[in-house]
Amino acid sequence: MVEEQGMFNVKQTVGTVLCCKCGILMQPNAVNMCAKCLKSEVDITEGLQKHATIIHCPECDKYLHPPKTWLKAQLESKELLTFCVKRLKNLNKVRLIHADFIWTEPHSKRIKVRLTIQKEIMNGAIIEQTFIAEYVVQDQMCDSCSRVQANPDQWVAAVQLRQHVSHRRTFFYLEQLILKHDAAAHCIRITQMDSGIDFFFANRSHAVKFLEFVGKVTPVRSRDDKQLVSHDVKSSTYNYKYTFSVDIAPICREDLICLPPKVAIRLGNMGPLVICTKVTNSIALLDPLTLRHCFLDADQYWRSSFKSLLSSRQLVEYIVLDVEPVSSGVTIGGSKYLLADAQVARVSDFGKNDLIFNVRTHLGHLLSAGDYALGYNLYGANSNDTELDKYRDLILPEVMLIKKSYEEKRQKKRGKPRSWKLKSLAMEVDDSGNGRDNEEKRNAEYEQFLRDLEENPDLRFQISLYQNKDYEPSEMAYVTDGDDVPSIPLDELIADLHIRDAETRPDESEDGDDMRD
Repeated sequence: MVEEQGMFNVKQTVGTVLCCKCGILMQPNAVNMCAKCLKSEVDITEGLQKHATIIHCPECDKYLHPPKTWLKAQLESKELLTFCVKRLKNLNKVRLIHADFIWTEPHSKRIKVRLTIQKEIMNGAIIEQTFIAEYVVQDQMCDSCSRVQANPDQWVAAVQLRQHVSHRRTFFYLEQLILKHDAAAHCIRITQMDSGIDFFFANRSHAVKFLEFVGKVTPVRSRDDKQLVSHDVKSSTYNYKYTFSVDIAPICREDLICLPPKVAIRLGNMGPLVICTKVTNSIALLDPLTLRHCFLDADQYWRSSFKSLLSSRQLVEYIVLDVEPVSSGVTIGGSKYLLADAQVARVSDFGKNDLIFNVRTHLGHLLSAGDYALGYNLYGANSNDTELDKYRDLILPEVMLIKKSYEEKRQKKRGKPRSWKLKSLAMEVDDSGNGRDNEEKRNAEYEQFLRDLEENPDLRFQISLYQNKDYEPSEMAYVTDGDDVPSIPLDELIADLHIRDAETRPDESEDGDDMRD
């Protein structure tokens, strides 16, 4: 349009000057030097530290921040990058623009960091340069690791967890909670005993912190004691060994309990036969005949402690013949229940006699005719319970159903690996006699714990489940595996990540060095 009107535009040009050193044409700047001459004349990295030595503990993977502080940092982490930059002297005289790692061989004991800095020089000109700082890694164990290596039994505080029951299901669940919250990070040794687990710590404060964590997830009571190890008369210093004895309430999920008369009256004449449905820092109790429920915290339980009448090891399998709902469903603590009348018969007696039991159950929303259920046989049980003897006019139900059984459907999946797995603590097993029998019993109880996780979503809500990379589903898996068999969906699993060498990264530089972000 402008050209049609006979007008023209004047092109704007940038003036050029000659470099005062080499004489080439260049755009003017504050010092009238080209970039090459400026770098040859001025080095802003002069006086900056480019080599340093850092102390690394190979046992706990910590780095020494002088004089006595040890910092935990992984390779290629932001924490390690910040630690390396702070170790350089005179870096406050320049402006740090960027810093990143340069790939080095893991066994070279060298860490290289590329730093980009800026500094104002003559006549207000700002120059930017990049240099590489090299760190030599020297292995040296920290004080705590040195004491452990010198004498593994040199502990200061011990926490002894005990639960006087006939199985270890509580400790399997507690182990997963400890792993998820990293509660045993400061533990120097873990020993698995016959009726519990012992945790050993190098500091008393670490043991107290661990004890507080256990008290938040289970109903416990504890007592502590200390033993004098050494005494310096001149400096008046004492060295003690501390022991914390922790008792976990001997009440587990699915246990049948007969409440003491005083406790039943305090709870509004509840029960007296109740079922434990959940155990956290409090105990959840449910009356399966009326769907009344209550919660007992640790203080309330230990004030008038009681034991279970029957435990999960005494469950008997029944077949359901008929189910008739009695009331509408209710939700208690996130779990659904429906009161119903059912006719059941023992699987061991099915086909041998016509013994049928009419029971009332809280599992009306799960059971239907033809299903299997696990329950307690009170019809032929011989229980020597002092609390039960206090109820003279109490009429016991013949059967108390606890949960639905999937044992028959699991037979098709026996021997097949699961698509998920659990992590475990590094524990030393103390087998004092009957080692093989204890191992077989422990494996059977662990398998039952895995089945409980599959059947109960509330139980696995607080723990971390990981994908099993060795699991390969077959083409017939979707045909042979029934839809009624409980399983864990994939969206609840966590990928088990491992740090590996970056050998096949796409963002490799031309000179062959890989950058670590």
